[in-house]
Amino acid sequence: MIPGHPFLEGNFAPVDKELDATGLQVIGEIPSDLRGTFLRTGPNPRFSPLGFYHWFDGDGMVHAVRIGDDGVAYRNRWVRTRGFLHEEQAGHAIWTGILHPPMNPPPHDIARKNVANTALLSHAGKLLALWEGGDPYSLDAQTLATHGPYTFGDRLSSRFTAHPKVDPVTGELFFFGYQLLEPPYLKYSVVSATGELQFTTPIELPEPVMMHDFAITEHHAVFLDAPLCFRKERLSQGLPPYVFDEERPIRIGVLPRYSSGDRIRWFDALPGFFFHILNAYEDQGQLVLDLARVRRFSLIDLALGASDPSAADASRARLYRYRIDLESGDVRESALDSEWIEFPQVSPRRVGRRNRYGYACSVTSTGGTPVFSGVVKYDLERHGRQSHTFGEGRFGSEFVLVPRAGSNGSAGSTGSTGSTGSDARAEDDGYLLGIVHDERSAQSELHILDATHLPAPPLARVVLPQRVPYGFHAAWLDPPAAATSPTPG
Repeated sequence: MIPGHPFLEGNFAPVDKELDATGLQVIGEIPSDLRGTFLRTGPNPRFSPLGFYHWFDGDGMVHAVRIGDDGVAYRNRWVRTRGFLHEEQAGHAIWTGILHPPMNPPPHDIARKNVANTALLSHAGKLLALWEGGDPYSLDAQTLATHGPYTFGDRLSSRFTAHPKVDPVTGELFFFGYQLLEPPYLKYSVVSATGELQFTTPIELPEPVMMHDFAITEHHAVFLDAPLCFRKERLSQGLPPYVFDEERPIRIGVLPRYSSGDRIRWFDALPGFFFHILNAYEDQGQLVLDLARVRRFSLIDLALGASDPSAADASRARLYRYRIDLESGDVRESALDSEWIEFPQVSPRRVGRRNRYGYACSVTSTGGTPVFSGVVKYDLERHGRQSHTFGEGRFGSEFVLVPRAGSNGSAGSTGSTGSTGSDARAEDDGYLLGIVHDERSAQSELHILDATHLPAPPLARVVLPQRVPYGFHAAWLDPPAAATSPTPG
């Protein structure tokens, strides 16, 4: 690996072993109604990277912790994409990363390696590893074995966002794909509850941009055209192609869920950038959108693990609200919190519907590198806030909310997975699960928190058999998809 690179050292450094372990030690007591599998994905480069390494470039690795009546088991596997397999055969890295021009000529006809490292989706019986620059990859929910690219019966005609949305009422899947080299720069698609891709429509953008997340409401899809712009001409100059345009406003696009892209309405807001949306919903003719917003953003600073101190505050995400009057076109903007947070989310049963609670990871900086130091719960109706801090020298990754079993007897798949079950309990009645790493002991654990009383110590801590590097997004799978113990894959 590259010495001195902040995202290749410490607990950002990759692990090189794929393990299967059972009978894991549990400190505390796992709730009797919590059964299923916690999944966490992230970058884990198989070989020493070529050129300028960005944290987004590492090969995807999925870590699974299965909780059953017979105990707790762990498994981890790389996502074996086409590019990964070619590099595995060669015994070294072949492709450069996102801050380099696409390779020309493209090795093995692949200009940019799909690393499938960003998020996970469970829908209509499929478990997919996601990376917004290419096709999803289908995984076996039990063994984590990679089946291959998943293209909805060859109907997929765009890239696939890392943050699709599952409607908790209809079970439908909504997603988009952006591309950078030629129009249309954006496409939007709808998938039925049974997994059939029903339609795709292009949406016109004035120029290509990085668009990481979007939202749905009961009747609309919501897109953010933020000014992290892809400038193709910079490639020939040997410069990174992404430029943050501080003068360009954010444009919020609102499209009726099942309409063609030419029916989208755009609303201007102040310049800024975002990666992740907490939720959106409709409220008496207005659309409410909550997200983690920064005033300015640099992919280079993120790659280096540091930023200009004078710009550091502007690059820290805060919870922010847009309220759009769909009749008058008026947009009101307000900060909901002053603390640095990321990875905001809502209960999977409230996606696209009015929510009282939201959750996020609190962020701090160690030597200029951002790390997650705890979990935050927002009461958005009463303007309240609860915090859980991991403790000195302990940092984590995304925590996901697993609703407690309701009248249907199922907690419902969560994280990036969605749920179609009804919920007879309070919106926040459930558990928050995530992986925490202790820098002093080099020990990683799965922590289970009571979502109704976040400041309390973990209900249970599961000691994992190896270090789990800091990564990206997590998900939860209920039985029967994860009903049996892991077996070697």
